[in-house]
Amino acid sequence: MQRLVLASGNRGKLAELQALLGDGGLELSVQADHGVEDIKETGLSFLENALLKARHAARTTGLPALGDDSGLCVDALGGAPGLYSARYAGTHGDAAANNAKLLAALRDVPAHARTARFYCVLVLVRHGDDPQPLIAEGIWAGHILEAARGGHGFGYDPLFLDPQSGLSAAELSPTVKNRISHRGRALAVLRERIAGALPAA
Repeated sequence: MQRLVLASGNRGKLAELQALLGDGGLELSVQADHGVEDIKETGLSFLENALLKARHAARTTGLPALGDDSGLCVDALGGAPGLYSARYAGTHGDAAANNAKLLAALRDVPAHARTARFYCVLVLVRHGDDPQPLIAEGIWAGHILEAARGGHGFGYDPLFLDPQSGLSAAELSPTVKNRISHRGRALAVLRERIAGALPAA
């Protein structure tokens, strides 16, 4: 098995990525399991932040690292919360507060104008100074609901309506969500390119 560190402490992301990777010969663990602390996300784009995180995890652990940066971009809010999705309400990872702030910001926005998309970029570096990282992106377009629905997922999932199914991301089964989500789409691209890219275990 090829060991790979996820440049995140988010075990929700870990579970999604493990399910998507399947039996691809990769053993994925979160950076917290290796004593790696989060690095400050100073990039001005999702790609810059994913690369910062991947390089930091790879340099600290000596393992190939997978950096993920993703967020929710709402058209009526000029793309917000965007890069600040995880800390939109001020505290990193407070999903309830983030969702409440999003609903408040969209209080007077009609349903047809509540378009949004989840965006994800994945960056795989073989080592901390890898000059040619593998990069893949995925987009999941939908709408923001007026109230939370569903009990699966995490983050903004209860507010994000998938137009194809008519269900919120939190109402979808994990299997279905993993297949159609922004992260699932990005990983599908990455999986096509990952074979032979990593050093032998």
